[in-house]
Amino acid sequence: MFFLNQFQGKFLSLLRIVSGYMYLMHGSTKLLHIPYIEQFANVPMMSIYGVAGLLELVGGMLLILGLFTRPVAFLLSGQMAVAYLMAHTQPNFLLPILTGGELAALYSFLFLYLSSVGGGEWALDNLLFKKKSN
Repeated sequence: MFFLNQFQGKFLSLLRIVSGYMYLMHGSTKLLHIPYIEQFANVPMMSIYGVAGLLELVGGMLLILGLFTRPVAFLLSGQMAVAYLMAHTQPNFLLPILTGGELAALYSFLFLYLSSVGGGEWALDNLLFKKKSN
């Protein structure tokens, strides 16, 4: 599959954009009620769900844009690790399929990856933080 190597930066951007959009939807559900899910109908802003929703909404938007990708992805990776540890370790830490934690674990490692490699070709980071040559 070496012919796909030429698209590596573009695929990385697609991964960042799609995962940012999916993550943003978690925040918009909690804070904007779009889409409306009854479980998140009355999330107080100064609760753990409210803070998580704000991180998901703003972090998701920044990831979609590819703006501050590395620090944002690192922060969101930590958020998902904490979410996993707080809500998805019982009855079995190593079997997230039993605890509903596979999405939190997957997001945590996906965002950790993005924090190490950046946003790909289609990231605003490339325009804003372009290295100047001598």
